[in-house]
Amino acid sequence: MRRLKMRHQIPQPGQRGACRAALVAALLLICLGGAIFLRVGHWLVREDALQKSTAVVVLSGAMPERALQAVEIYRAGYASEVWITQPTQPKRTMETLGIPFEGEEEYSRRVLVHEGVPEQAIRILSPTIVNTADEMGAIADTLKREKGTAVIVVTSKAHTRRVHALWNKLENGRGQIIVRAAAADSFDPGGWWRTTHDALDVVREILGLFNVWAGLPLKPSS
Repeated sequence: MRRLKMRHQIPQPGQRGACRAALVAALLLICLGGAIFLRVGHWLVREDALQKSTAVVVLSGAMPERALQAVEIYRAGYASEVWITQPTQPKRTMETLGIPFEGEEEYSRRVLVHEGVPEQAIRILSPTIVNTADEMGAIADTLKREKGTAVIVVTSKAHTRRVHALWNKLENGRGQIIVRAAAADSFDPGGWWRTTHDALDVVREILGLFNVWAGLPLKPSS
């Protein structure tokens, strides 16, 4: 009886083949996951070729790198105006605390003027914005009023793909955006896992893209 039990425990040829197939599949999945992990930083960076546009737009955040990149594009003659979005924070919180704060858009404006962009070529967009989706709406509305066809949007490297995704989701058909990253942005697409800053950028952008693909069910906190 003991020998019979041992015979039944020996894998049959078909079972051995199935085990090998499962092992190969697991190894392939591991390799695929590793490849995605290593390449996701490069995938997030999606820049467009520059072309003549109505304006170059400085998205909020990452001061002064984005404003400085907009200056370079303006100097190269790709746009005759520079637009700046104006975020509600941290200005609103500072006002609540009674601490004077002119707003991020004002400091970006000062950077532009300091670098030689004429005051009359700078426009601060309204209304105020909370997130990138709001920025896309403000840009599209202004572009429509100006009867323009395209704008150059300056943001951070890891943020470029999500900007494209949001525009296509919310404003498709209301003009074209050419997305460019700030050259001074330190994000390393080939080694994003080496620093907490880059790793957090990747996680935030991936989660943000999932939210866009799902139809934006997650809303910004008030």
